[in-house]
Amino acid sequence: MGLFKKNPFGHILWVKKWLIRILGALTHQRFRGFNELQIEGSDIIKNLPDANVLFISNHQTYFADVIAMFHVFNASLSNRDDSIKNIGYLWNPKLNIYYVAAKETMKAGLLPKILAYVGSISIERTWRSQGKDINRQVKMSDISSIGKALNDGWVITFPQGTTTPFKPIRKGTAHIIKRYKPIVVPIVIDGFRRSFDKKGLRIKKKNIFQSFEIKAPLEIDYENESIDSIVEKIEYAIEQHPSFLKVIPQEELEENERMNRELRDM
Repeated sequence: MGLFKKNPFGHILWVKKWLIRILGALTHQRFRGFNELQIEGSDIIKNLPDANVLFISNHQTYFADVIAMFHVFNASLSNRDDSIKNIGYLWNPKLNIYYVAAKETMKAGLLPKILAYVGSISIERTWRSQGKDINRQVKMSDISSIGKALNDGWVITFPQGTTTPFKPIRKGTAHIIKRYKPIVVPIVIDGFRRSFDKKGLRIKKKNIFQSFEIKAPLEIDYENESIDSIVEKIEYAIEQHPSFLKVIPQEELEENERMNRELRDM
């Protein structure tokens, strides 16, 4: 690797590699120590191509979800079977992993800026800004940035655009799927909102069961399938369709709403 070799977004790769190593070492115990992350489906990761893969997932915290994915993806590529045991998998991490995040979130402090360098595709939310509901046009430059990342590697997105469960899927994700035709891999996580604070930076409780399920890629007819049909497939795949609502304990929903109120009041 050349000393100043960069990715398509201008990030120096050796800097990114060391940031992933350091952040991985600092966060490993959060998923294999204080709490144990139960992984299923790592064999799917091993069989994916190097680029044009879109991961879709439900969302429980701002940062812990993505950090867990960096651990699981790199461990899987290093032939760990549903495990992140032995952090050596981060010595040569996959450097073309990106994730979609709100621009205002990634500018809120030094740590988010560091995390942004690791792989954020920062976009402007069209429906919410600074805690207020808005209605803003999608920026084509944001769509193009996601396309650039897919062309270079793997992209993680949270199609609900919020950590509140069972919110509607944003149709922008379906448009991206139709336009760039990526392999779409669903992920379902659980336990993160009980383990961490809303931002996913502070450990709130220990000995919490955390699950991380990687599902088989979706079958999508990119040319003929409608946007609404793709949205419905995403809802079911990441278990955020209203039909799943009845299986969520009421106390968990109440806890999430309390966390949202506290965050708005900060």
